[in-house]
Amino acid sequence: MKGLLLRLSALDADAATAVRVIAHFEALLGGAPDPVALTRSTAGLAGCPAGLELPDGRTARSGPDGAALTGAPVHVSGRTALEPAGSVWLERAGAQGPFDELVLEWMAITARVLTGRPRQPQVLRAADPALVELVLSGREDAPDRVRALRLLGLEPEAELRVAAVAGRPGADAGMEAVALLGRGALRGTARVARVGALGAVLVQRAGGAEAEAGVAAELREALRARDRERGAARRPGSGVRVGVGGATDPLDARTSWAQARAALRFAVADTPQDAVADHGELGPVALLADIPAGRLRAQEDVRRLGRLARGERGEGAAGQGGGLLAALAAFCRTGTLRQAAAELHLHHSSVAARLARVEKEFGWSLRDPQDRFRAQLALYALRLADDAGEAEDAGD
Repeated sequence: MKGLLLRLSALDADAATAVRVIAHFEALLGGAPDPVALTRSTAGLAGCPAGLELPDGRTARSGPDGAALTGAPVHVSGRTALEPAGSVWLERAGAQGPFDELVLEWMAITARVLTGRPRQPQVLRAADPALVELVLSGREDAPDRVRALRLLGLEPEAELRVAAVAGRPGADAGMEAVALLGRGALRGTARVARVGALGAVLVQRAGGAEAEAGVAAELREALRARDRERGAARRPGSGVRVGVGGATDPLDARTSWAQARAALRFAVADTPQDAVADHGELGPVALLADIPAGRLRAQEDVRRLGRLARGERGEGAAGQGGGLLAALAAFCRTGTLRQAAAELHLHHSSVAARLARVEKEFGWSLRDPQDRFRAQLALYALRLADDAGEAEDAGD
């Protein structure tokens, strides 16, 4: 761990701090923590008061100097819920610190262990970005890539799958990936690093291609769990988007990485289902990513959907703010009002009203499979066009 920290410190200060946070709680879990020890340790790490309330009623609050605090918290800057009750929190005066979310994630993991819940086996490790880039490169010789895989603790002979993670605007994608996966979201072995503007996740499991199935489902469940714990069912995905590539030979990891980045273009920070796109699940639809963005934008259905989306954004908080397209996407995917409503945490009549507005605007009957297929393709094309536009804006 010390050697890894030294390498990461020279390459990525944020990644090094993330590993330190994880190492701190790993060490705490290696002992026999109690609520007081957990809050005292967390407060010292975060540099601000920390507190918890466990489902069994036990509570504790500590200041950064280790002193016990009494009474109710004065200012809660961040909180993560525990199930079936209780929460952990930080009390920072002012805005949250850049690593507060990660600290709360791991404080919650430790608190669950205090309640007797089994801890998920930890297979995540923040990796040396230079080694990850070497594995994903198509330019390096095979022996160099084999050596990099072994240094990362991965098997050169076992199939590998790569995921690409995009964070919230202004957030570090590598940090977002560590925070999401730190809860033990994935089975197998995972290595995480920031590669350019994205977080790259290398996933390897015993058992070959069949064992690789389920990565996207596990990531979606991790996003759902995060939303539940934050008490914000309508804070979909917390702005995180993930693209998942197919299983490949580790020496051809660049292929899975390219697929993951292509799939990421289909993901939107909406429901957890839409926030994670799997290249294999997309099937032939993935070929849309090869069409120039200008041609996609020029297609009439895509243009009209774009105007509808811009009109909703213009409505602001008083309007539906993206609700029309989210309802359309959920209905196209599930095929029923009730399933779409359950996914969106809305009453089915609210979803029906949104769909009726879309049908009136486009002259579609979404009960007709042909119209529903047409709407789904237009949604995919709009996502690709919007993603290309965001990339162009970032380049400017």
